[in-house]
Amino acid sequence: MRILHSSDWHLGQHFMGKSREAEHRAFLGWLIETAREHRVDALIVAGDIFDTGTPPSYARRLYNHFIVELRESGCQLVVLGGNHDSVSTLHESRELLACLDTVVIGGVAENPEDQVIELHRRDGTPGAVLCAIPYLRPRDLIESHAGESREHKREVLMAAIRDHYTVIYECALQRRDALLAGGGEAGEGMPIIATGHLTTVGGQLSESVRELYIGTLDAFPAAAFPPVDYMALGHLHRAQVVGGSEHIRYSGSPIALSFDESTRAKQVLMVDFSAGALTAVTPLEVPAWQPMLSLSGSLDTLATQLEVRFGSAVASVDGPVTWLEVEIEADDYLSDLQQRVQQLVDGLPVEVLRIRRKRSMEAVSLDSQARETLQELSVDEVFRRRLALETLDDATETRLQEAFDSLCSELEESLTEGER
Repeated sequence: MRILHSSDWHLGQHFMGKSREAEHRAFLGWLIETAREHRVDALIVAGDIFDTGTPPSYARRLYNHFIVELRESGCQLVVLGGNHDSVSTLHESRELLACLDTVVIGGVAENPEDQVIELHRRDGTPGAVLCAIPYLRPRDLIESHAGESREHKREVLMAAIRDHYTVIYECALQRRDALLAGGGEAGEGMPIIATGHLTTVGGQLSESVRELYIGTLDAFPAAAFPPVDYMALGHLHRAQVVGGSEHIRYSGSPIALSFDESTRAKQVLMVDFSAGALTAVTPLEVPAWQPMLSLSGSLDTLATQLEVRFGSAVASVDGPVTWLEVEIEADDYLSDLQQRVQQLVDGLPVEVLRIRRKRSMEAVSLDSQARETLQELSVDEVFRRRLALETLDDATETRLQEAFDSLCSELEESLTEGER
């Protein structure tokens, strides 16, 4: 049995005003060819298919076309909802997609058995059982009551998540026993795989990751997962092994969603099983279609870095343009900083997307960032910082964030259509 593990596609993302449509289109095409070349039996996408709950129309088209083309490769597809996804958006077409050998689990099901999926080999025989667990929203698991302490809420939520995994795992054991009793795989065993979209203890975050379970649970301990043969995780954008356990992994995002992610190669994970046991996890490097670069230093050293990096290269209509982030090390406030940086890059195959000043102490509130300009912040950062100043319950905060995401998505889609 061979699966591909991927996550955090964030289709529809606009990065500092730039569409990622071309990159996502190239990635999805590459992924289909990879599944075909390696004769993959099933592809698991562990959450955050879309960047917002109301993705632009072109992102939905990419998603639908990918599903149709992947089916022709003979690979089964399982899609899990993430914290950026809307359950209703993912579920609106899942009955139709089921006809294309695609299973969609956008949120917690009323019947736990509906979250247990049989994964088949390319010849149609059962090869594994999947505990299909999406992003677990606190409101789907627990009831919040006034007067509860942060520590109590954290303990209750952690127990609820652990219990959910336990229930689904027990259902998976029963399903596996039934399949084995039916013959076919008797004596060979059958692996149990599980998914998750959350932060685990010790996981390395990147700038583009929005924390989950704010105010209640910081991270879920990997030791609390059931003893599955492989755990396919999503949410953290850096590919990583969790707690030294080779079978618990984040695949990471397939494209860099922030500048601090651009220094490491992106990947999907090819996972092989034999005789019911995990035999190999092989990272497959994803090509980088959009060059991104982050430079830090004084204005003088920045000029030197640009010379070393680009030399005599000049901007070309057909050539690749590097998206550039510049962090200037300066104590004095420079009102013409942007103009100075632009002069340094004139004629080079780069586009400056962000300029910011490096400080000796990181400011964490709007009040302490009196010199920080709006140009240095994304729209989402400004909204989240302002939202953090309010005292709101989880449900209200979620509704406000989803409403804001929806508004941004509509504006981005209108801008994209305008560019065309």
